[in-house]
Amino acid sequence: MSRVTRRKHVMNEAAWDDDELPKENQSIVKVLKSKGNNLHAVITPTGEEYLVSMPTKFRKNIWVKRGTYIVVEPIPEGDKVKAEIVKVMNKNSIKYYKENNVWPKQFDDKEEK
Repeated sequence: MSRVTRRKHVMNEAAWDDDELPKENQSIVKVLKSKGNNLHAVITPTGEEYLVSMPTKFRKNIWVKRGTYIVVEPIPEGDKVKAEIVKVMNKNSIKYYKENNVWPKQFDDKEEK
């Protein structure tokens, strides 16, 4: 598969359909900062902070900056790194999550201030 084709598939997968809600074991978190080596510090709606990793297929194709909301899936072998990025959320997916009452209320309060 050529680099362009692979990138197209990765971009489609990272932004999957907005009508797909997170699964039971997935959660929505907010990126606090990038730690390097494809690691990002995040905060959960409950205030817990930990590191998440960017999967190999997203590297050099997807960029995540501070304040971005992402969907993560926990990884069992992690001590410091506790989850892996599944989806980088955009405005449309955030709106859809709010309409379906999946959006954490704690993140709503912080946006309004």
